[in-house]
Amino acid sequence: MKTILTPSTYLGIILLLFTALLLPMLVGALWIKVLTSAAIFALAASGVSLVYAQLGLINLAQIALIGVGGWIALRLNYATDLPITVLVVIAGALTGVIGAFFALPALRMRGLYLALVTLMVAALFQIFFNAFQFPNGGDGFWGVAQKSAGAVRRPGIAESDIGYFRYVLVALAASFVLIGLHKTSAPGRAWAMTRQSEANAMAAGINVTFYKLWAFALSGFLAGVSGALLSGALGQLDARSFLAGEGILLFALAVVGGVFSWLGAILAGLLYKLLPAVFNDLGLSADIAMIIFGAALMHAIMTAPQGIAGQILDAFKKGGSDD
Repeated sequence: MKTILTPSTYLGIILLLFTALLLPMLVGALWIKVLTSAAIFALAASGVSLVYAQLGLINLAQIALIGVGGWIALRLNYATDLPITVLVVIAGALTGVIGAFFALPALRMRGLYLALVTLMVAALFQIFFNAFQFPNGGDGFWGVAQKSAGAVRRPGIAESDIGYFRYVLVALAASFVLIGLHKTSAPGRAWAMTRQSEANAMAAGINVTFYKLWAFALSGFLAGVSGALLSGALGQLDARSFLAGEGILLFALAVVGGVFSWLGAILAGLLYKLLPAVFNDLGLSADIAMIIFGAALMHAIMTAPQGIAGQILDAFKKGGSDD
């Protein structure tokens, strides 16, 4: 049992219980909505971290894939009566397939070239969103109409903002478990060997292309789930929320938070959504957050390769060992 309940796991359980049970009693309705968005983008950031940590590959299209998941979820919301959780899973699965498909041409690339290819994919989806918009309950396949938007359903147990916040937290925790299972099973071992040496991995009989596609598909799945959850949180989505450049920011914040642990993804989500909201609430320009992000990225690159999460978890482990 000791191998499962690590200090990091204990910290995660405590954080989840506090956030789900006590935090809604301490903050107002506005901040519940902000924290819901932060948790959703933390889920998406976990996909970016997975690809980078396990394979050393850069994915700048994650924000665009969130939009894809949201588009699919909205279309299914208006066109079907599927249960919301089923709808979320379908949106994630289809987005994962799309993410893997667009990753195919880039599988032989690394570094800057891969980053540019994924950025171009993000720009392609940005054009699509601007041209066709997001479904709002209209007729036809695109489902767009110049009228008041139709209702976006939420799960019966999570119709209130607090209930939906907790629903998103459960989805976030499930995503961390899913990633952890991959890391400790065959895909994780294949990714580790591939990152060390693709030639050695192929010599050992590992299908490098397949496992790279698997990583991008899993990352896309998490982005798609995030998009579906975001559509339920906001009610409607807008093309301006999924600009190609935002993918660069999310990747940078994933590095700042720490790509090697679940806590890093949570920190990335909080930095991405919560920090600008705090500045706005204080009457300050949200652009100040960009300056902080830049300084934090330089700090992570130069002195904290494990990110802020690595520093926190190291301190937590040392505190536990001292006891």
